[in-house]
Amino acid sequence: WEFNGSFYQPSAFLMMGIPGLEALHHWISIPFCALYLIALLGNCMILFIIKKTPSLHEPMYYFLSMLALTDLGLVLCTLPTTLGLFWFNVRRIGFDACLTQMYFIHTLSFIESSVLLAMAFDRFIAISHPLRHSSILTKATVVKIGLAIVLRGMVSLLPIPFLLKRLSYCGKTELSHSFCFHPDIMNLACADIKVNVFYGMIVLLSTVGMDFIFIVLSYILIIRTVLSLATKEECLKALNTCVSHICAVLVFFIPMIGLSMIHRFGRDVPPLVNTLVAYTYLIIPPALNPVIYSIKSSHIREALLKVLWRKSE
Repeated sequence: WEFNGSFYQPSAFLMMGIPGLEALHHWISIPFCALYLIALLGNCMILFIIKKTPSLHEPMYYFLSMLALTDLGLVLCTLPTTLGLFWFNVRRIGFDACLTQMYFIHTLSFIESSVLLAMAFDRFIAISHPLRHSSILTKATVVKIGLAIVLRGMVSLLPIPFLLKRLSYCGKTELSHSFCFHPDIMNLACADIKVNVFYGMIVLLSTVGMDFIFIVLSYILIIRTVLSLATKEECLKALNTCVSHICAVLVFFIPMIGLSMIHRFGRDVPPLVNTLVAYTYLIIPPALNPVIYSIKSSHIREALLKVLWRKSE
């Protein structure tokens, strides 16, 4: 412990694996390794294919590249501590290292939310104003949107580590997960955390909450446009371009909302449920997103087959 008058701060926190199944951590690590491997290889494959295929150099796939980069960042944030705990029972994480990991996890999560909103906007323009799509979403505009997304995530969450660092901690130092999460750290403090709770809720609602609302509004407008199309074939063709994005939105937002609700209101929720929802939120989307886009996007599939065909010659 670091002592400064009445101010106490732990030198480290202790991470937790899956409660009640500690003896099986080595076996449990197998599916985690598989998911991490799928996420790393899948997202790298998406980035490689988009870079090497000139026909994919358009806004939809630029935003998909941003999504893949964000997913890679999330994987690399949680992989060392999660596998370190499962393989070697390394539970200790330094206080400052924990705050750093927490900042990047939350920042990348907020960036992913914003990228999904940008992808919804791209689909809305492509379906509602197809003739103006290329003039509205130029390369320069896409770059500006990307920079705005990154700055928004980084700046909005910058105060969080400092708000946690000012708190006094005492007693329990065990986290609920094998990574650092803001509500988890905050609840270990023995000081007044009203500022942390208030700021956390404001940031969550003004970023992820607003992103989700605008995504829903985008799809309401898309559905209105699709229903006005002349034939059923045109309707299905237009909606088919949105299926991958809708799946990515559901895979990301459902576990995130569930985890936020559990941390804030679910004090009686079993620890195992809390842990499983947290892992679903941080590991499943990065692993599933490249699979979803590889299956549903014919352009990605065709580009992948061309790359594999060239390598086999």
